[in-house]
Amino acid sequence: MKKIAFIFLFLSLLVSGFSQTTYPNIFFETTEGYLVLKLYDDTPLHCDNFLKLVKEGYYNNQLFHRVIRNFMIQTGNPNTKNAKSNERLGSGGPGYTIPAEFNTNYYHKRGALSAARMADNANPKKESSGSQFYIVQGRTYTISELNAFVQSGNHIPFSSEQIEVYTKDKGTPHLDYEYTVFGELIDGFDVLDKIASKETDKYDRPVNDVKIIKAYPWKK
Repeated sequence: MKKIAFIFLFLSLLVSGFSQTTYPNIFFETTEGYLVLKLYDDTPLHCDNFLKLVKEGYYNNQLFHRVIRNFMIQTGNPNTKNAKSNERLGSGGPGYTIPAEFNTNYYHKRGALSAARMADNANPKKESSGSQFYIVQGRTYTISELNAFVQSGNHIPFSSEQIEVYTKDKGTPHLDYEYTVFGELIDGFDVLDKIASKETDKYDRPVNDVKIIKAYPWKK
């Protein structure tokens, strides 16, 4: 009976934890160092799911299977845990998607934590992968390049803050409001750059595996 009561209490605390408005930071221990992520309170569908997967150990031993220098590093594919060398890795996940949660306050600055997804032709609602995510490294853009995005209809007018960030501190503005941003990197930018600089094959997989050793909530 005591065991059953303990399990019930644990599950109650777990559920109540997911309903809170302030999330813990998420700590990723990787073979290249540590990444600490902050989650945004007003993207709850993504953050509740992400926190749940982290607590379950879902991301432990996964690879960063897609890495593009000056763009982003991507992980979250469970099929990478036992992947062979040179194996092409793609769209594995938990078997569900998450409705988009676009917010004009959140954009693809350097360090943005964003959900990967299938392309528009197969996913017109832009729903997110249930597990795959990427962290933006990006590059700097000129004012002319940002204006061109707006003039072509591929971006709403940039705020003064966005212009400051994209022209001085890197990002990927063409992904704004196309992929859900639900958090940001707050520590480990050197590790982000280290992973992004890795040599990759023609499918953008690092030639030498970069692995998540363990992921867990990190008390603030």
